[in-house]
Amino acid sequence: MSPHPSPTTTLNEALRATPDSTLTPPLNLEADSRISLRSHIRHTGALVRRNLLWIRQDPESMFDAVLMPIVFTLLFVYVFGGSIGQALGGGQDQYVQYVVPGMMAMMSMNIAMAVGTGFNQDFQNGIMDRFRTLPIGQGSVLFAKIVVELMRLLIATTIMMIVGILVGFDITNWPGLFAAVGLTALFGTSIMWIFLVLGVVMKSAQAVQGMGFLVLMPLQFGSSIFAPTQSMPGWLQAFTDYNPLSSLADSARGLMVGGPVTHDVWVTVIWSAVLTLVMAPIAIHKFRTKN
Repeated sequence: MSPHPSPTTTLNEALRATPDSTLTPPLNLEADSRISLRSHIRHTGALVRRNLLWIRQDPESMFDAVLMPIVFTLLFVYVFGGSIGQALGGGQDQYVQYVVPGMMAMMSMNIAMAVGTGFNQDFQNGIMDRFRTLPIGQGSVLFAKIVVELMRLLIATTIMMIVGILVGFDITNWPGLFAAVGLTALFGTSIMWIFLVLGVVMKSAQAVQGMGFLVLMPLQFGSSIFAPTQSMPGWLQAFTDYNPLSSLADSARGLMVGGPVTHDVWVTVIWSAVLTLVMAPIAIHKFRTKN
């Protein structure tokens, strides 16, 4: 007998513990809406544990969350730190103070893209077909994905901050650091809903990844994450003014190292709320009705 319960066993145990009155025929949308909140939470918790067990069995799936913050932090600090730091009126140390908070926004986007590719692969492997035949709240499958990816985002952000401190980043406001992490998690969650929709509607994980890069690259480099926007062309500066990644990056800087934050924080919160309110119902509907 295996010393650790399998993900399927864990989910089945949670389902057996759910009262029969809450179990409904699969893909019955009206019945799904009558599942109690307590049962939804129970199903979500079981699916979260299942996803964590899969990560435990496949630790390579954590490579992006562990290695990406190390590689990108070192790359931008030591390749661009000197030249951009001089433009900021200092040197590499000045650039570290600028880029490390901004890279929180980059982490939120990259981890969000991973949820879409993983979701699509689960469809291709037949795992989602299994879930869609179980008498569970269909939205629980998506919420569990969001919870696990938020854990991965927090791990990636923690590693990035550790590397940032090692290369000279100075945190002047610790409460502001936690506020910046919370704001990053809020915005990252809203972006995850977009990639969950892509994970359902796209035919392959490669297609999701390709579409993700087409969106991520302009948003990340057309923002204030890596460099100030004052030297950019006027049309690009206009784009960065409306780019939510700029607002998130500037909010993190203001919270962690000082500066105005109120406007950027509100812009980030509004973007997060709008994206979630629009994309979450679409993602759940597409998942329920996918053939």
